Amino acid sequence: MWYEDALASSHPIILYLHGNAGTRSSCVREAARSQHRGRPSTETGLLRGQGRGPVWHQGWGDSVGTPSERGMTYDALHVFDWIKARSGDNPVYIWGHSLGTGVATNLVRRLCERETPPDALILESPFTNIREEAKSHPFSVIYRYFPGFDWFFLDPITSSGIKFANDENVKHISCPLLILHAEDDPVVPFQLGRKLYSIAAPARSFRDFKVQFVPFHSDLGYRHKYIYKSPELPRILREFLGKSEPEHQH
Repeated sequence: MWYEDALASSHPIILYLHGNAGTRSSCVREAARSQHRGRPSTETGLLRGQGRGPVWHQGWGDSVGTPSERGMTYDALHVFDWIKARSGDNPVYIWGHSLGTGVATNLVRRLCERETPPDALILESPFTNIREEAKSHPFSVIYRYFPGFDWFFLDPITSSGIKFANDENVKHISCPLLILHAEDDPVVPFQLGRKLYSIAAPARSFRDFKVQFVPFHSDLGYRHKYIYKSPELPRILREFLGKSEPEHQH
């Protein structure tokens, strides 16, 4: 009942899809820290006083089931429909972080194909596809130059049906897109986020929508999961979500 009352209020709503090591509690903590920096509510913009729907993917935390790309995408679609049925005309934004960006673009591609897109898509620390991310991940640094690395490590991932093809999905998405990435990200390399932007920006599906890439300098130390600490983030979100005209920038 509390969720239904909150969704029916006159605030924007973020459906947050966490990364591989994320939980509902961690994403709520991050949002709460962003809110309580001593600023009045008008300065924290979208991070204060709005509905937030953090979701544990199946197989994570106390969610039952076994993780799969198809299952996680289905769950996200179900939650989005549940939110839309209760949120009236309030804006609904999809926010994915790390692995959650793969779920997010899968979800938004399907929403656009059925002509029910969200009001915007925000990708934090995204990759291009799971194969490129696995090849760039720190765990593979010792092995990536060995003969047979692709066959032994990467082929089993894609042959099992796990793709999380952000680079392909963005070609079929028709809504505003914001990409956030820290230059010192040690988990998802910064160049993968920039590459994804370079694929999305000229895509025909975005010709009527804004696509923006926001880098965070390595001196800030935000790495893979601390972009929420940026004092500029509320302003970035307000300016991006407050404009509707097409714009491609970084």
